[in-house]
Amino acid sequence: MNDTGPHAALHARHRAVTPAWLATYYRQPIEITHGEGRHVWDAEGRRYLDFFGGILTTMTAHALPEVAKAVAEQAGRILHTSTLYLSTPMVELAEQIAELSGIPDAKVFFTTSGTEANDAALLLATTYRRSNQVLAMRNSYHGRSFSTVGITGNSSWSPTSLSPLQTLYVHGGVRTKGPFAHLSDAEFIAACVEDLEDVLGQAEGTVAALIAEPIQGVGGFTSGPDGLFAAFKRVLDRRGILWITDEVQTGWGRTGDHFWGWQAHADAGPPDILTFAKGVGNGLSMGGVVARAEVMDCLGANSISTFGGSPITTAGALANLRHLLDNDLQANTRTTGALLLGRLREAAERLPVVGEVRGRGLMIGVELVGPDGEPSPAAATATLEHARELGLLIGKGGRQGNVLRIAPPLSLSTAEAEEGAELLVRALQQAGDAAGKEQAP
Repeated sequence: MNDTGPHAALHARHRAVTPAWLATYYRQPIEITHGEGRHVWDAEGRRYLDFFGGILTTMTAHALPEVAKAVAEQAGRILHTSTLYLSTPMVELAEQIAELSGIPDAKVFFTTSGTEANDAALLLATTYRRSNQVLAMRNSYHGRSFSTVGITGNSSWSPTSLSPLQTLYVHGGVRTKGPFAHLSDAEFIAACVEDLEDVLGQAEGTVAALIAEPIQGVGGFTSGPDGLFAAFKRVLDRRGILWITDEVQTGWGRTGDHFWGWQAHADAGPPDILTFAKGVGNGLSMGGVVARAEVMDCLGANSISTFGGSPITTAGALANLRHLLDNDLQANTRTTGALLLGRLREAAERLPVVGEVRGRGLMIGVELVGPDGEPSPAAATATLEHARELGLLIGKGGRQGNVLRIAPPLSLSTAEAEEGAELLVRALQQAGDAAGKEQAP
């Protein structure tokens, strides 16, 4: 990459005016200037196959014509009004999401991000239950605001121990690590339920809610067995504790098997509150909360949203959601995701650098390890760089930063899945070879 080109110049300006903690990918960060379908181009003209979608946000495709048309038409009428005024696109999108959510008597509140959606869900739950005690999962991530950092169980994304909430962390978010890893799925669930009961026994008074990602995103695409949260919910229901499902990354069919992540745990019924963001806007700043009316209407004070549910974002999101449903992208996700998982698991058998390949649909995690079997963030960073050099954009996560995150747009074709798998395997081989040379005497 050119050390003196437009990327280098922009990076210098970026560092001068943005916080030191504002992370960027790559030794030499890139600017993405435009995209089409599953591909993007950078400021130096390089083309990439996009397997991360702006952190699982470009859900359907780059430059999707239906979304571009809806946004342009709405922009030609009016960009902004606020929730103080009625809005047809906002009501139409809310009606569709309420119906899709699976929550009975559902109401919807729109926000501008997943962080803000989870903030709103915490406000609803703690107000409804008159308690600031919240259950969360170990290794979780729910946002960057003061309150959501307070329920984030992933220490690498938690910059402060201060919080307005009393958070109690329970087991279950990571199947292959920890004290229950050796158990069968049924035994694992039973042990996690026992842990939940024990934690609740130590709580003082009322607990407001359990908030959980069905598949932990930033945590490295980890999850417990199907049915775990159904077992949890039976415990919660006996005590009136609410279940908040954080679907910011798992929603809209990304897992392939289900439209929502919570549906893998549906035996005990739907959640009380569901949060969403990212993919529904396909890049537009969009999030929200769905809750049964009794919970949603519990706030006694006045409230509005200046930008949540704006005409332009809801018009674009509505067009995006209709495209996803009309073209059954969930089914496509199931097919292409299975192909990708198969290719990567097959390659992992001959790549010592790969400790585990896991995931569901187009939400795949590749955990990288060193020769000693310990997490290798260096191998993950190296693979990220090699993949970019080969023309493939991927993500990275996990508490130790050693998990590759693979999450292409849901319209990914079979040919693109094959191509991306080949490029990723080549990048893994390069990272593994380099690590082996470093270990050689």
